[in-house]
Amino acid sequence: MSDLRRPVGVGIVGLSAKGGWAAAAHLPALAAVDGIELRALAASSETSARAAGAAYGVPAYASVEELAADENVDLVVVAVKVPEHRELVLPVLKAQVPVLTEWPLAVGLREAEELERAAATTRVFVGLQGRSSPTFRWLRDLVSEGFVGEVLSATVVASSTEWGSPVSQRAIYTLDRELGATMLTIAFGHAIDLVSMVVGELQEVVATTATRRRQVPLGRTGRFVPMTAEDQIAISGTVAGGAILSVHHRGGMTSGAGFSLVIDGTDGRLEITAGEFPHLGPATVRGARGGGRLAEMTLPGGYDDFPGLSGTVIHTLAHAYAAIRDDLVHDTAVAPDFTHAVKRHRLLDAIVRSAATGRRTAPGRQPPS
Repeated sequence: MSDLRRPVGVGIVGLSAKGGWAAAAHLPALAAVDGIELRALAASSETSARAAGAAYGVPAYASVEELAADENVDLVVVAVKVPEHRELVLPVLKAQVPVLTEWPLAVGLREAEELERAAATTRVFVGLQGRSSPTFRWLRDLVSEGFVGEVLSATVVASSTEWGSPVSQRAIYTLDRELGATMLTIAFGHAIDLVSMVVGELQEVVATTATRRRQVPLGRTGRFVPMTAEDQIAISGTVAGGAILSVHHRGGMTSGAGFSLVIDGTDGRLEITAGEFPHLGPATVRGARGGGRLAEMTLPGGYDDFPGLSGTVIHTLAHAYAAIRDDLVHDTAVAPDFTHAVKRHRLLDAIVRSAATGRRTAPGRQPPS
């Protein structure tokens, strides 16, 4: 940033006068964080740009190039569908303006690696905001400081209401595994990122996946649309240090959707439960040491800078924006970047390859076609 005396100026791509995720989450999260604020936006057409600009009271542009050229914009936020990320991120990187892109970063690993290379000289961030969660940062510290002793195993059972339940016209693209916005990349991707932060990265993986519901209801129309995205994902493998991690993620659950993580160690046990999107909502932590009974544990001070937002979908996003603000102002590197995003894409790619071949697979660069 050229002027550290003023707030970080944000320009959002995908902020619509009609609402949507950017309006429901990014806008209030920005409003909750000091030192960073909305300065401009870009929309898909001049008409929608004018409407959004009038709704939010900031300059509005019909192209991302114009948004990146605004001298008051220090950070461009790309909050649109995954298939559109590449065409919007590359011009911002060419202008050498910092950019935050929603997760998944890209449709697939090759595209993610391309974006990482293009960002070599520009500050970039990816929307894996769960890594800013006060509860999961505390869990990371509990495990690293030896609360359970040496970790022996970690077991995750998770489920999502989407990817099997009725889908809206707007969300049909999430059913197509080739478009990069599936249960594997979104729900599973966010969850495995949190788990990896707490217990360590998978060194290799064995995966079984399936699409059990090949037709999904289109809202209440009585019609059905095809689904090729996986709605059953089961993986196991070892993390650094040798502990076993196993995960089963299920889609289309009409009830009981949620997240559970159990960490067993030589000296104790942790059980974490949350809703179906643990990277967004609150989590309950119970723990026991030395053979004692499990008891609920309370988040200690020093982790939550926005307690008034606890229980809302913007809680972790506000923490993420605070970390991004600090990284830009103080040249630190706390918020996850494109390199981290590529690491996560490589794990997802390894899962796909293992499921296709039945072989144990290590995350790594995609084999040449």
